[in-house]
Amino acid sequence: MSMAPSLVLADDSALLREGLAGLLERQGYDVIARESSAPGLVDCINRLDGQGRLPDAIITDVRMPPSMRNDGLEAALAIRRRHPAVAIMVLSQYVSATYAQQLFAADAPVEAGGTGYLLKDRVSEVADFLGSLRVVLAGGMVTDPEVARAMVRGSRSGLADLTPRELEVLELMARGLSNGQISAQMIVSRAAVAKHVSAIFLKLGLDPSEENRRVRAILAFLGDELGQ
Repeated sequence: MSMAPSLVLADDSALLREGLAGLLERQGYDVIARESSAPGLVDCINRLDGQGRLPDAIITDVRMPPSMRNDGLEAALAIRRRHPAVAIMVLSQYVSATYAQQLFAADAPVEAGGTGYLLKDRVSEVADFLGSLRVVLAGGMVTDPEVARAMVRGSRSGLADLTPRELEVLELMARGLSNGQISAQMIVSRAAVAKHVSAIFLKLGLDPSEENRRVRAILAFLGDELGQ
């Protein structure tokens, strides 16, 4: 029998933190630590590393003590730099486009764990959240459409050349949807979706042949704007 994925949860709300822990444990996950502050999360990961018990993933809020601003995301970035194999799922009420771009940045090591950024108010189904968590644990990337739109608005790249329809496809791609799933959601043919995807890659100067890593490539491209 395979071992259950290990998780560390960080949220300043005890009610949400304990509720999420209970949900995940009922689904077979191993919640090995719970933290209420950003410094506590970083210290916890470093301590677990020293014990040879790094978690498979962390789930963290954005606004946490001590400043109640972007402390949770800053902690996630620090963890990604020091422990790139740990997958990161941000679960928050707030959109922080700049930090999201850094989290999804192009300079992440090849062996980096998966990354997700979901908004609490838009996670309407437990099954959807669990599905997103599985994608992130498998090394994939998932982001809420509103987070993707914020990154698009903050970019100075060829994204400005995309049509509204292409931007819609891009947002769905950023959520991890396949061409077939995009086709079903937009109620268009797969051929039409494939045409939009090809146009997106062409306008962004990305190689469309890397189908299995397209979300990483697009979000990395967005994050790369910060380094220019």
